[in-house]
Amino acid sequence: MRVLVIGSGGREHALCWAIRQSPLCQKLFCAPGNAGIAAEALCVPIAVTESTKLVAFAQDAAIDIVVVGPEAPLINGLADQMAAAGIRCFGPSARAAFLEGSKGFMKDLLARYRIPTAEYSRFRTPTAAKAFIRAWDRPIVVKADGLAAGKGVRLCLTPSEAELAIDTVMVQRTFGSAGDAVVVEALLEGEEISFFALVDGIEALPLTAVQDHKALRDGDIGPNTGGMGAHSPPPVLTPALERDIMRRIILPTVRGMVDIGRPFRGVLFAGIILTADGPRVLEFNVRFGDPECQALIMRLQSDLLQILLSVCDGRLSSVAINWSDQAALTVVMAARGYPGHFSRGSEIRGLERVMGLPDVKVFHAGTRQDATGRVFADGGRVLGITAIGHTVAEAKARAYATVKKIDWPEGYYRHDIGWRTVRHSGSTRELK
Repeated sequence: MRVLVIGSGGREHALCWAIRQSPLCQKLFCAPGNAGIAAEALCVPIAVTESTKLVAFAQDAAIDIVVVGPEAPLINGLADQMAAAGIRCFGPSARAAFLEGSKGFMKDLLARYRIPTAEYSRFRTPTAAKAFIRAWDRPIVVKADGLAAGKGVRLCLTPSEAELAIDTVMVQRTFGSAGDAVVVEALLEGEEISFFALVDGIEALPLTAVQDHKALRDGDIGPNTGGMGAHSPPPVLTPALERDIMRRIILPTVRGMVDIGRPFRGVLFAGIILTADGPRVLEFNVRFGDPECQALIMRLQSDLLQILLSVCDGRLSSVAINWSDQAALTVVMAARGYPGHFSRGSEIRGLERVMGLPDVKVFHAGTRQDATGRVFADGGRVLGITAIGHTVAEAKARAYATVKKIDWPEGYYRHDIGWRTVRHSGSTRELK
C-alpha cells in the first residue's frame, strides 16, 4: 500500500516509524515531515494547512490511505476532502473533530449524555465569566474554548487568579480566536491519565493509557506545554479501570456522537482524572497525543497499518491488538524559552552516537536538515528520546542516559519524567 502521513512532529515520526515496519507498506510519504522522518519516508514539502495541495498529491501519488497526525487539519475538514476524492483517511470528519475544536461543545455533549466530568459553565464575555467566578468562589480551571496547542488551560486556586486567566485568554487574546469563548469548570483532584481508544463510527476498541507531563519544569510546576514527556503503562490502569472507562466514558461518547449526527471515526484520546468518585473526563482530543504517541508506539507489537485500515473500513471488531509487557518512557528536549519565545536554528550534535542504541528511539519533532546532513532545531519541542525497559524506572534510566549523549546546549528538558511511578516503585537505578 501507498501511505501518506500528514504532519511534522514527534507523533508523526512515531507513526511513520511504525507504519514503515508493516509488510503492507509499499511506499511511505510524509507531508511536510522533518529531519528524522526523512529516514523513514519520502518527505513532501506541503504544509498541513494546504488541504487542496494535499488532496491533489494524494490523488497523483495513488495514495491508498492518508493518516492525519495533528488536530487542526481534521477540524478544518481534511478527512472530508480526502473522502470526497475517494481516498481512505484515518481521522474524523470536521463535524466529529469539533469534539476537540470546541471545549464548550465537548462539555455540553458530556452533560447531555451524563458522562462524568467536572461542573462547568460557558462564557462569551469576560464580564460574565468574572461575575460567575466571584460568585462561585472556589478553585477552578479556565479553558480557552478553541485550539491553543495544549497551552490554553489555567489552574486557578483563587478568584483573582481566575480573573487574571480570563484577561489572558479573552482580553489580551493570548490564544487568538481560541479565546472567543471560555469554559470555567471546577478544579478536580486526582491522578491524570491519557486514555486512547480506536473508533470506527460504531465500535470502539481500547488501546492503552499513557501518563504525560504538561508542566514545563520539574515537580510539575511552571506553565503548561504541549507535553514534556510521557510514559506507558501507568500502574493505575488496571483491567477493571479500563472496563470502567470504556463503559462510562468512551462508549457513551461514541453513541452520543452517532445520536447527534456526528459519527466519530479515528482515535479518541480522553484526558481523564481519577477522582475519589471515579474517572472524570478533563478533555477529548481527536488524534494521537504528542508525546504520548511516542511511548505508546514503542510498546505496540501489532501491525499499525493493518489497525488503521480496519478503522477506516469499519472492521474494528475483527482486530486484536498486542502490547509489549515492557514499559516505555519519552523525554522531550525543547528549545530554551519554550513555550514562550524561543530561537530556531541551533545545531544538534551527537545524534549519530545514539542511532542504533538497543531499546531506544529518538523521535524528531521540530528539526530540519541541511545539504551536508547537519540537524538543526526548528521548533519548540524538538526531540523525543524514547526508551523501553522492564519497568518504568529502567526505561527512564535508559532514556536519560541517551539524552546525556546528545550535544545541544540550547536544549532544555525535565529531569523527572515518570517521577510518580518511579517513586512508588522505589527504584532510582541509573544506566550508563
